[in-house]
Amino acid sequence: MERFWTKNYEKGVPADITLEDKTVVDFFESTVTQFPNRPALAFMGRRLCYRELKEQVDRMATALAGLGVKKDSKVALWMPNLPQMVISFFATLKLGAQAVNTNPLYVEREIEHQFNDAGVTHVVTLDFLWWNKLRGILKKTKVQEVIVTSIPDYLPFPISLLAPLKLKKTGQYVKVPREAHVHFFKELIAKYPPTPPKVELNLKDVAVLQYTGGTTGVSKGAMLTHRNLSANVQQCAAWFPIVKRGEETLLACLPYFHVFGMTVSMLWPVHAGAQIVLAPNPRDIPLLVKSIVKYRVSLFPALPALFVAINNTPGIDKMDLSSVRGCFSGSAPLPIEVLERFEKLTGGKITEGFGLTETSPVTHVNPLMGKRKTGSVGVPICGTDMKIVDVETGLKELGVNQEGELCIKGPQIMAGYWNRPDETAKMLKDGWVYTGDLARVDDEGYTFIVGRKKDMIIAGGYNIYPDEIDGVLFSHPAVLEAATIGIPDAKRGETVKSFVVLKPGVAATADDIVAHCKKELAAYKVPKQVEIIKELPKSSMMKILRRELRDRELKKNGASPTA
Repeated sequence: MERFWTKNYEKGVPADITLEDKTVVDFFESTVTQFPNRPALAFMGRRLCYRELKEQVDRMATALAGLGVKKDSKVALWMPNLPQMVISFFATLKLGAQAVNTNPLYVEREIEHQFNDAGVTHVVTLDFLWWNKLRGILKKTKVQEVIVTSIPDYLPFPISLLAPLKLKKTGQYVKVPREAHVHFFKELIAKYPPTPPKVELNLKDVAVLQYTGGTTGVSKGAMLTHRNLSANVQQCAAWFPIVKRGEETLLACLPYFHVFGMTVSMLWPVHAGAQIVLAPNPRDIPLLVKSIVKYRVSLFPALPALFVAINNTPGIDKMDLSSVRGCFSGSAPLPIEVLERFEKLTGGKITEGFGLTETSPVTHVNPLMGKRKTGSVGVPICGTDMKIVDVETGLKELGVNQEGELCIKGPQIMAGYWNRPDETAKMLKDGWVYTGDLARVDDEGYTFIVGRKKDMIIAGGYNIYPDEIDGVLFSHPAVLEAATIGIPDAKRGETVKSFVVLKPGVAATADDIVAHCKKELAAYKVPKQVEIIKELPKSSMMKILRRELRDRELKKNGASPTA
């Protein structure tokens, strides 16, 4: 498709972008030079300015080099959003090594797979993760050195002294004994000087092995190069001219081990010289609200589930959230009722966007201060191309308002999957990423995701998209959350089942929900079954797990779980 959507870019956003040949490490160094005394990280009352952060990064890089990390070494970063995560990330990249972001919720089997698949030799992790999970499987991996840190390491006094008592109650405190090849983060930072070896970084080199969630099979490592990360950061910076360098405060509640959090909540704000307020537990909604108020947060990247939770926080109407100017939502559709409620609370704007692990991740965003189309993920950002192709062959390009598979091309596209040429060939074709998302593009270039190929329900010959049904369910005044799946049906092939969570203190029956859907949907789309449950299964990114719901239903009926 021609880039006809650029006419809808807001004022100040370029139709195309000329990328600087700089890595995200270069941008970090530039920010330190420009804003040395500007707060960089805020964590539970402690602040590090950019000058202090650079010293910590350089000390950590020197320490890693001393422990054998060199260019192309694989370093697993296995912790939530802590100062140690940011320090270790930039230290790893500075040495030309590759960061392997790892989910703290992973169990031993998942850790063993990811570490062995990537060839991880060094791990930076939390004490209780090391003690409870990694220590038992260490001999099954190629890991040579483990660096252990603790949540209190970067807490201010006297909280740092009291924190272990609280962590003991939650089972998250361990006094790690000294063992061979186990090192302590705090000691390394104090021991090593801020003089890491100089390593020439090539933009074509892989910077991060970002593993997919494994929703369609075994988790795969997307090879994101220095060029990919740098390009996406520059694209984000160009897209939001409202962002003032050296003046913003961003709340980082999106996990850094996830690509959305890594780019939008760490790399982009560092590029902008913003203060980053670290939130290691995105489910702690009262703390998120408290942080917005305390730090006067101006930028808030989040997920629909977080906006829903904040909207429904008791007493939220009496809290001053007026500092919030820009919010960025992705990963799932954002119901209009949720958007309007949050914007009324803050006075800020929410813009929906879209991206993939394989695209570093941002590809589409609604203009923040320009024309926004509710229900769409916006238009391709600067320097990004898209096309819609037929689902059957993937060869025929479709026109506007025709539904097909969304394909994307741009400088943020991964180099491929680590050690998986066959999987790479399926995903990347002639430089295009075949997303697996079903979408349509209107005559102004706004893209509407109608579902996933794997989520599409085929009932009685009709194609049914769960996201559309969920949108209707959300519009019912009693519904807090919803998720729709297809379940086996002897006559129709599949039939539609919806799971609904009701708002606290509000009553509704399954029949009420179905009656509401009948008013809003064609008969073949109306859920044949509605089950009211207490909560929906969610990932660590608070993304609703339809696959888990499907597996529950299959197991209930004596069938095998999905592959």
